Amino acid sequence: MSKSEKEKMLAGELYLAGGTELAADTKRISEWMDRFNSKHSRSQEEYQQLLAEGLGRVGANVHIRPPLYCDYGYNIEIGNNVFINFNTVMLDVVKIVIGDKTQIGSGVQILTADHPRDPRQRHKGLEFGRPITIGSNVWIGSAAVILPGVTIGDSAVIGAGSIVTRDVPAGATAFGNPARIRRKEY
Repeated sequence: MSKSEKEKMLAGELYLAGGTELAADTKRISEWMDRFNSKHSRSQEEYQQLLAEGLGRVGANVHIRPPLYCDYGYNIEIGNNVFINFNTVMLDVVKIVIGDKTQIGSGVQILTADHPRDPRQRHKGLEFGRPITIGSNVWIGSAAVILPGVTIGDSAVIGAGSIVTRDVPAGATAFGNPARIRRKEY
């Protein structure tokens, strides 16, 4: 039995992103983003309920300032006491895991979606995803870009405007384009 495009996507295999099979998921999250991003003031109960409805797992005391943009939502797992500032993009074709007490600045992009290097495969509309894991107590500065497959260890710091192309170990400070480890404190 062959896998569906969604099953291939979730497994990190090549899949057709523009196919009709994922259209219902895309419609669902688009409607959710319209509701989430349209109102900045709401009760804490309404806010938590809306986050739980749109995202895969949301811990206690999570605060995400709209607008937030994502592909599907159900592949995003957020720990407790996480703060995510305005205008964050999470392309979640596979898992994005964010640990407890992490702070993410404005305009950060967390991108699991990747594309084949072979132009013939790209021409067919194929893509794939590589998961991203962000540890606990991480600070990611504004406008940083986290590329597919990256793991950022606990208590790491990512400088504003950095392009993170490789894993960052726990306790390290990394910045630049591409981001490089500048010091390891813990």
